[in-house]
This record gives sequence, C-alpha cells and structure tokens, in this order.
Amino acid sequence: MKPGKTGIGRIVDAAGYSIAGLRATFQHEAAFRQECLLTLVLLPLVFVLGQNPVEWALLIGPLFMVLIVEVINSAIEAIVDLVSPEHHPLAGRAKDMGSAAVMLTLILLFLVWAFFIFQRLTV
Repeated sequence: MKPGKTGIGRIVDAAGYSIAGLRATFQHEAAFRQECLLTLVLLPLVFVLGQNPVEWALLIGPLFMVLIVEVINSAIEAIVDLVSPEHHPLAGRAKDMGSAAVMLTLILLFLVWAFFIFQRLTV
C-alpha cells in the first residue's frame, strides 16, 4: 500500500483530482463539450418524458454514461499519444476502440430516449 492520506483527506484529494479531470476533458475535448451541451438540453426533458423516479433514472443514466465513456475515451487517447506520438497499428486500434465505446453509448442513449418518446406518443 502506498503511503498517503487516509479518511476524509483522501476523499477530498480524490474529489479534487476528479474535478481536475473533468476540467481537462472539457477544456481539451470538443466532443465532451458537445455531449455536455446535449445533456443540458435533454436533462429538463427527463421530467416531461418520465413519470416517476425510476423512469427519470432510466433517462438520466444513458446521458451520464455518454459523459463517463467520453472521459475514459479521452484518457485512452491522451495516454496513447503520450506513449507513442508516431502512428502505430495498436495505438490506432486502442483509439478506435475507445471511439466505438462512445458510439455504442450514444446509440444506447438514442434507443432509450426513442422508446420513451414512442411510448408517450402512442399512449
């Protein structure tokens, strides 16, 4: 175990690192900024489409999943660029896989929201 803070001090430090990561992602990644905007636009609609807390959670979940996966994808891209600024097939594959994860999460978001909208329009 590495030495360091424990308890509340560790939690405070971890929160600070997380906030720094969100700021860095927002500052350096246009896709993350676009997905944040999408989240801000769709978030109020959660309470129009959803009729109870469970439905609200089902609509909010994919919004945050997109943001989470984008942060992870950005981290993968950053570390790949650090390790090898030259093009390498494995580096390209890692970046493509991260991008695919974001795409799949966006598809999930679209499907969940489409199902809710379809359900509300046909009832």
